Amino acid sequence: MKKLLVFLLVHLAFNQKLDAQELYVSTEPASNMPRNSIGLRLTTELVPGPDLGLRTIPEIMLGISKNLMAHSSFYISDLHQKSQKIEGFGFYAKYRFLSIDSLQRHFRAAAFGRYTSVKNPLYTTTDPGSISSISQDEINLDGDNSGLQGGIVITQLIHKLALSASVNYTKALDNRGGYKLLPGQADESIGYTFSAGLLTYPKTYTSYSQPNLNVYLEILGKSNIGKSQSFMEAAPAVQLILGSRTRLEFSKRLQLYGNMNRMAKNMFLFRIEHNIFNVF
Repeated sequence: MKKLLVFLLVHLAFNQKLDAQELYVSTEPASNMPRNSIGLRLTTELVPGPDLGLRTIPEIMLGISKNLMAHSSFYISDLHQKSQKIEGFGFYAKYRFLSIDSLQRHFRAAAFGRYTSVKNPLYTTTDPGSISSISQDEINLDGDNSGLQGGIVITQLIHKLALSASVNYTKALDNRGGYKLLPGQADESIGYTFSAGLLTYPKTYTSYSQPNLNVYLEILGKSNIGKSQSFMEAAPAVQLILGSRTRLEFSKRLQLYGNMNRMAKNMFLFRIEHNIFNVF
């Protein structure tokens, strides 16, 4: 019995080591959080510029089954006004439909969808009754736009290296509060991501209590359908995992090219997340 318990602990720790480097910062992998678990996440986005905007995103995540997980989030910022306010809420769900496992590697594929509803202006104004121009070309469901999104993500893990890619379609909707999309404003986009994560510490995994240090490079891009508007940005990141439960993350977005008017260009991201296992 003692030998069996030791084997199980080492096996679980080994799997935790393998999975750590696919807990991406700017994107979601095809893998899911454990069944019957709850994750509590707080993300802060700092948008540089003359007015220095700040957005906070509290989020709760549920591992419903080994193949299904869901997120619920709120958006709070001062990006569209001078003081902080609750902008709206969003829901995200992901279903893993393919798993191929072998020694020290696995392949996952999943479909995901999200819905966001916010109450923010979609244009700038010179006075309360006059619309002067569109304030943002990017369709951003992380607090700026209401809308629907669906996509596919695949993730390949090879020992300490995890690679992931996704493609998504986004449909913008009118924002609450009477903020409607204007004629000529983009309402559809295609997005894509490519992410690489590398486990850099520990070199040899022996227990759950060891911290994990992961480094990431993520590429994110988007093109508005029917418009000559697109961008691509890199998001290098570092992640520290403590006790296999708590994540501390930092990322910096760097726009590589683009011709979109964007509020979240070159932003900084800070996040803390804590997971509680076997809740139900």
